[in-house]
Amino acid sequence: MKTLFTILTFLYASTACYSQNDTIAAQDTNTYRIVKTDGSELVGKIISQNEREVLFVTKYTRQFYIPQHVIKEIIVLDNSDFNHNGEFVGEDKFATRYFITTNGLPIKKGEHYVQWNLFGPDFQFGLGKNFGVGVMTSWLGMPIIGTVKKSWELGERAQFAVGGLAGFGSWAAPDWGLALPFGTLSFGDRSANIAISGGYGAVWQDGDVNGRAITSLAGMVKVSPKISIVFDSFIMLPGKSIEHTEYYPDGSYTYTNRRPGFALLIPGIRWHQSENKAIQFGFSGVITDGEVIPVPIPMVQWYRTL
Repeated sequence: MKTLFTILTFLYASTACYSQNDTIAAQDTNTYRIVKTDGSELVGKIISQNEREVLFVTKYTRQFYIPQHVIKEIIVLDNSDFNHNGEFVGEDKFATRYFITTNGLPIKKGEHYVQWNLFGPDFQFGLGKNFGVGVMTSWLGMPIIGTVKKSWELGERAQFAVGGLAGFGSWAAPDWGLALPFGTLSFGDRSANIAISGGYGAVWQDGDVNGRAITSLAGMVKVSPKISIVFDSFIMLPGKSIEHTEYYPDGSYTYTNRRPGFALLIPGIRWHQSENKAIQFGFSGVITDGEVIPVPIPMVQWYRTL
């Protein structure tokens, strides 16, 4: 009888242990970024959650409850979201733009932003999957230039896009116009990328058309939660020299109209003030005819989501 009691006790204990093991939930080892409705963000781990609240712990082991109604988005993070010091960096909200050029990354559908420049605004709208349009102008409303871009993903970290700019001088110079179709190949993601672009820019006025091949090399990397380093360039390739001859009563004069190359280089810094706004500073230099000419006025731009 004693032996039977011992066996039954052992079986009961074993069954209880297995039952307890079966009910233990697997620990969530993911790291999350919680974006709140007021634009603030939290990075850490989720201990538990239900339809009312989330129990959250930060890397400083601070635990607190977050009501579900103040949570805009919960995003799972991976190693690419952190720098080599283990500090959360995340994506650059405005990673599709540098200073004046773009890359193969698309504006997300439903996301829109404005880039305020010293000379005027540039509005960009994500209207569809990998498709965006925009319009830019000066504070005087001239010129008015429309933009369009369609992107494709070539791989996990490679993108390609085609697009164009087209505009006219509006009220000040309605007979003046420009067009710039382009293609761009980029590698990376929204925290670090590099892009190579090429196109052909044409300007016309009073029936006279001038065009030139254009290329660009640009890139950016987000080095901390608040800072991105940005580099941009705009390179106009040399054009064919054209000879002109002027005739006078006492003879003629022949001269060559040279069309040298031109390069605008812009290194700078983008400071992320919050998830939805940033300010960008750049210092420009021009290379033409073998000379390097610094531009004394810095390029300043403000980004805001719409």
